[in-house]
Amino acid sequence: MKSFQAGRYTQRAHYKSFQPAPINRAWVVDDMSLLQLLGQADRELGRLDMYSEYIPNIDLFIRMHVLKEATQSSKIEGTQTNMEEALLAKEDVAVERRDDWEEVHNYVAAMNRAVDRLQTLPFSARLIRETHKTLMQGVRGKHKQPGEFRHSQNWIGGASINDAIFIPPSHETVGELITDIGKFVHNEQQYFPELLKAALVHYQFETIHPFLDGNGRVGRLLITLYLVSRGILKQPVLYLSDFFERNRQLYYDNLMRVREKNDLQQWFKFFLVGVIETAKSSTTTFDNILKLQKQVEIQLQTLGSRAANAQKVMYHLYQHPMVDAAKVGAVAEVSPASAYKLIADLEHFGILREITGAKRGKMYAFDAYLKLFK
Repeated sequence: MKSFQAGRYTQRAHYKSFQPAPINRAWVVDDMSLLQLLGQADRELGRLDMYSEYIPNIDLFIRMHVLKEATQSSKIEGTQTNMEEALLAKEDVAVERRDDWEEVHNYVAAMNRAVDRLQTLPFSARLIRETHKTLMQGVRGKHKQPGEFRHSQNWIGGASINDAIFIPPSHETVGELITDIGKFVHNEQQYFPELLKAALVHYQFETIHPFLDGNGRVGRLLITLYLVSRGILKQPVLYLSDFFERNRQLYYDNLMRVREKNDLQQWFKFFLVGVIETAKSSTTTFDNILKLQKQVEIQLQTLGSRAANAQKVMYHLYQHPMVDAAKVGAVAEVSPASAYKLIADLEHFGILREITGAKRGKMYAFDAYLKLFK
């Protein structure tokens, strides 16, 4: 990697765009500190993957992980929706914040659809385009060719191309550069560690910036998709956007450092530290979920005849940790009066907390559970 050249600047009409070098080539890793980090990241990721296999009803909790990823990835792009707001129904969100809410939910839909598509479609340009189309459907940027690679020049930062921080490659070369990523991903002839592949794919995708909008969100989403597609993760349980958001300037600086100084090692190290921290955090979250489940089960056993209905409500809360009385009644299939009794029971145990302070239309949150994802 010491001989790595990220690319070159190409003179266009009145600006210079960056033309990245292809990545489908032989790679040699010769940095011992990088290999040490890689070993640690592999171990933590393997531990997280093993942990997720033994958790009952893992799909319940994956939804919350995806929602957290959606809010954090969108936050990097300036969207203000937090997890509590994202969990509300659209009609319960303030009108001026619904665009942000929709972007977060499109991210959730894009991730879920892409993971499902991996059953029949390989990690490919087609998968990337389909994911982008879902992400941009009906939100800001919906007129910027959703699902299509760009047909014009774009830029990053600055009010115009003349004061841009970075100008990606010309649109004429986007197709061949994305094809090169696909060849690199599926190249079985030349070995390269999978986590470093994921890091390199993310860097190259962000450098190409193949869409007119939504590149950052798609690029971060591709990290998880890649790891699932390669069987590194059996479930989509690792999301790096929270790490990138907390270290936002370092994230941008390390990507630019590759382009300007050919320093791929520093980007790899930053990425692997993100994997290590995030995998550890996710494992802890799953462990705390199991402890919380056991505690709740013990509490519900004291409810006698109402325990079965309370269990139905809890099953719902692990996917949707904010409810009102109408939803509790529908989930438990009980009358409004019985629904309020169930809510009172769950409030007594400290499972639900009323968060609106209203006399009517009260909303309740499964507080302890929500806090595990913050």
